[in-house]
Amino acid sequence: MASKSQSNFHDFLPLMAEKLGGDGLIGELCHGFQLLMDSDKGVITFESLKRNSALLGLQDLNDEDLRSMLEEGDFDGDGALNQMEFCVLMFRLSPELMEQFQFLSEEALQQEFNDHDFVL
Repeated sequence: MASKSQSNFHDFLPLMAEKLGGDGLIGELCHGFQLLMDSDKGVITFESLKRNSALLGLQDLNDEDLRSMLEEGDFDGDGALNQMEFCVLMFRLSPELMEQFQFLSEEALQQEFNDHDFVL
């Protein structure tokens, strides 16, 4: 997905995560999925992505970019994105959010370790 339109992309997921919290962010991602999905099939197809992408400000992406995005998130190889694949893809496309998640995960693990007395 190396189109010139990506140079204008600003990743708002970290800000959304900060403002909405984890549950709120997941809720918004689910709403985004519903906007992009083919309502008859219950998944995001190339056609539904192309048809609805302007709703999310992706109108400048060409067919190759849309196919690439779909392929990148399609873990089960069925040619479409289910809701879980879509949410995972959105996280993966946000390096800053992934860094925050990794930091918070490490911090939570360390806190859990400190809260329990482990006897070896």
